[in-house]
Amino acid sequence: VEPPSIGLAKTLEKFEFPLGRLKTGTPARVDGKTIDWDACIIQPSENPVSSFSHLLQFRNEQPINVRRNTMINVINRGQTLKLIGDGNGPRYCPSIYKKVQRFPERTGHNCFLEPEGLDTDIVYPNGMSGPYPPDIQLKILRSMTGLSEVEIVRPGYDVEYDFVNPQTALTHTLETKPIAGLYLAGQICGTTGYEEAAAQGIVAGANAGRIAGAAARGEETPLPFVIGRDEGYIGVLIDDLVTKGTNEPYRMFTSRAEYRMSLRADNADLRLTRKGFEFGLVHDQERLQALETREYMIDDRIAKLKHFSLKVQDWADRGSRELMGGAQIGKHGSQKKTADEVVSMPHVTLKDVENVMIAVQSEQQSDEETELDGPSPSSIYDTVEAAIKYQFYEKRQQRDMASWRRAQGLRIPPDITYVRSEFPALRSEELEKLSRVQPTTFAEASQISGLNPHTLVYLYNYVERRSKERDRSRRRENQNLVNNRKQATESG
Repeated sequence: VEPPSIGLAKTLEKFEFPLGRLKTGTPARVDGKTIDWDACIIQPSENPVSSFSHLLQFRNEQPINVRRNTMINVINRGQTLKLIGDGNGPRYCPSIYKKVQRFPERTGHNCFLEPEGLDTDIVYPNGMSGPYPPDIQLKILRSMTGLSEVEIVRPGYDVEYDFVNPQTALTHTLETKPIAGLYLAGQICGTTGYEEAAAQGIVAGANAGRIAGAAARGEETPLPFVIGRDEGYIGVLIDDLVTKGTNEPYRMFTSRAEYRMSLRADNADLRLTRKGFEFGLVHDQERLQALETREYMIDDRIAKLKHFSLKVQDWADRGSRELMGGAQIGKHGSQKKTADEVVSMPHVTLKDVENVMIAVQSEQQSDEETELDGPSPSSIYDTVEAAIKYQFYEKRQQRDMASWRRAQGLRIPPDITYVRSEFPALRSEELEKLSRVQPTTFAEASQISGLNPHTLVYLYNYVERRSKERDRSRRRENQNLVNNRKQATESG
């Protein structure tokens, strides 16, 4: 067993770092050759496989199949409770004993059997972490469909660890406040998850490297490398940690980002490649050229969609009546719609619209503003379609955030009850924390760890709507009072 790094924690404590205690775990790794895969439910990967890079395309890579089965609860609760430590564990990827505690009425829990790679037989049973002796882990695993003869390669375990409170100890570059030049990243900052740790490592490593390099060259301290909340999920994660802190292992969710409509996988290169180049993190000229080419192709395709128009009836005749408006066509058949307006409609795809444009183009001469040289290639298809379909939602998102920023000083009525019937759109975690903290202003609510900006906008709209309803009710009551007095005077 690897010994604990007590010395590191004591050193941080000596320098007055604010420390806390958290807990995480990992499941056993099992031998895929001992699994009856035919007894499991297969969940195939995407086809075709999507690459993380817009520059490089994977070649000859086979999709990894993820399979799922159901586990029967055979855990001894008395033994489980004795193994629980003091640190808070992750809320959204808990150990199996936490699932049993929280959902005692269930007879089983899902487990995803994930191959760890293309050239290994090791399998990761996602959802099965827990601090049990190896013999108990094997007993639990073998109770599952398809795993009756499974063998463990490495037992799973839980671990408690010290973490530094990021709210008081870190800046947005992940440099520590008590010790200049020291950068932290990963679980020590209060997060859990591989991706969360890697995201912090990019920012901490970039800043540490830039400062060390500048010092070695005798140059001035470089500008800090910080990703904004509107630029990427890395920015959301770090800003949440630094401004709100955390009292439980932090995980990144799309719901934590107020600009999630524009933070998409298809436009990651458009958002961040130039920033990386400006800060010396991107040097590959081929990557920059690919970015510029993609930007040109996207802008050109959207411009052509905006300039091409047909009557609504023509769109329906050439495409699909239901896709193009259904029963409403009769009322607006003679009106014109541009191609981008049609793409923005529900259920209409970019492919549907481009097929119509190409068909019209083959029948009559097109001008350069609308002429297509074929369907959108896969390198820009998702970005063009998303940019058009989400444009109105993104504008509304920006308006909502502007309203929220103006309202931070607004008081929250003390008689609000944070229950599901009043706030059906909020998560259980958010209702729990609002009930416990009972914030008096929106500025105070914004400092609660686990509350995302979208939730605060939702709460703001609720308070505004409630206030208007009460004002209307008072006006009706006052008007009724005036009417009653008037009637009494007339009758007297």
